[in-house]
Amino acid sequence: MDVATSLRIAAVVTSLLILFGFMAFATDEAQRGSSVQLERIDGSAAAEKKRESRSGPVREVVDDANDVLLAPFDGVTGSRSTWIRQLVPAALGLLLYGLGLMLLANYLPKPRRAERDWRTA
Repeated sequence: MDVATSLRIAAVVTSLLILFGFMAFATDEAQRGSSVQLERIDGSAAAEKKRESRSGPVREVVDDANDVLLAPFDGVTGSRSTWIRQLVPAALGLLLYGLGLMLLANYLPKPRRAERDWRTA
């Protein structure tokens, strides 16, 4: 497997993790309603413990991967809106990891194939 293919696979996997993480967040927000206020009061460590106890192992892996992938974009927005604090880093992550890695993979030199003319075969 060449480097370009590996980069394309990494771009797709990271993009899917970010999308699944955001979809999980949106689902939680739709179901949660007023419990969001309670989590804000509890603090981030208690909220993380609650999140871990509520979700299954697959969801926790996606949430942890999202935390790592989107960590560079955490301080980008100073909004109080939970949606904005999730949407902006997710969009920036998709641009960097999805689009950026795909563009990088497309700019890498392609391996040369040994092409032969049918007359020399």
